[in-house]
Amino acid sequence: MNLLFLTSQVPYPPRQGGALRAWGIISALACHHTVTILSFHDAAGVPPLPPDRGPISLDVVPEPPPRPFSRRLRDLLLGRQPDMALRLESPLFRRRLGERLADQPFDVVHIEGIEMAPFLGVLEQARPRPLIIFDDFNCEFLLQKRAFLTDLRHPIRWHGALYSLVQWRRLRRYEAEICRRADSVIAVSEADAQALHSLVPGLRLTVVPNGVDVSAYDPQTVPAPGMGPHALVFTGKMDFRPNVGAVLWFAAEILPRIREQVPDVRFWVVGQRPHRRLEVLRGNPAITLTGYVEDTRPYIAGATVYVAPLRIGGGTRLKLLEAMAMERAVVATSLGAEGYEVQDGRELLLADDGEAFAAAVVSLLRDPARRMTIGRAARRFVERHYDWSVLAPRVEALYTPLSWRSL
Repeated sequence: MNLLFLTSQVPYPPRQGGALRAWGIISALACHHTVTILSFHDAAGVPPLPPDRGPISLDVVPEPPPRPFSRRLRDLLLGRQPDMALRLESPLFRRRLGERLADQPFDVVHIEGIEMAPFLGVLEQARPRPLIIFDDFNCEFLLQKRAFLTDLRHPIRWHGALYSLVQWRRLRRYEAEICRRADSVIAVSEADAQALHSLVPGLRLTVVPNGVDVSAYDPQTVPAPGMGPHALVFTGKMDFRPNVGAVLWFAAEILPRIREQVPDVRFWVVGQRPHRRLEVLRGNPAITLTGYVEDTRPYIAGATVYVAPLRIGGGTRLKLLEAMAMERAVVATSLGAEGYEVQDGRELLLADDGEAFAAAVVSLLRDPARRMTIGRAARRFVERHYDWSVLAPRVEALYTPLSWRSL
């Protein structure tokens, strides 16, 4: 079939959540189908796609500039659309998409993430109209609901709670509308699927969890320089609110408890664009904020223990799969591991309060044999359930005639 993917960023090389997911699906499907990617790109330029992944072509449009604060404030106070529907508004992208649809018929178009949903109207007007699949990376209204409830407990974050309340209400309406208009919807977890079904009863929905190309994660990767024998690692976009909250909570409530028992422990926060709220951590000699790195795998390889202290979020966390594929021992909150059918104590350790989380990390720091056993079990778990060779057929099954609705 002839497939078109609409992505908010060029998904290659796959360095973070959305790109990792999109590239995993695209590269697996390109073995059997012709794939075109229409994507935004930033000023850094467009990397060449690998030639060994099948027939994949790339068309790019410059990413629109960020909306000024005054415009965002006006939209917040007077508008009805959620921020995610406005961030990538682009007449140029809309025009380019219309041209591509006019030039050649596509059997299927994937909308990769809710930020690309504003271009759904162009797809609906195409003749012949393609099958439209909406891949909902996160159940976004649920994420904002959780952020609201978390921030509401802390008066210093009430401004954030107010923002999340507004976005939660708007996203409920917007996300439901997008799901109704798409021919099929993909959710990344059963929890997200249940939340979306609560919005749109009877929704045609398939769960395709996040995955990785396990062969790309070598447990013997040489660690990044200077990491030391007691390195704790967290990876992710560091301007993403759930990640920021996770790191601040870990630094304030968990790391001091660990250092009481393992004084030379060091916490590595690996990810681009650290938010200004993280600046308070730079003076702590036990914490390193790397900012952007070309490849996170050497840092994951250097992790004595990988930590995922997430308390806000939705969907599933690709960062866990990456760490598990590299045979790292992981400690996560129940929310951080949500969507994965892991067993506490077998593929990773789970802990939901600061004291328990610190105790779990310390137990692993002191027990190399247990770290090795958990790490190997984690990689086997990812190989069996979350390699893209296992997951891609679920996506491909949506292309069968039985999945088409009457148009």
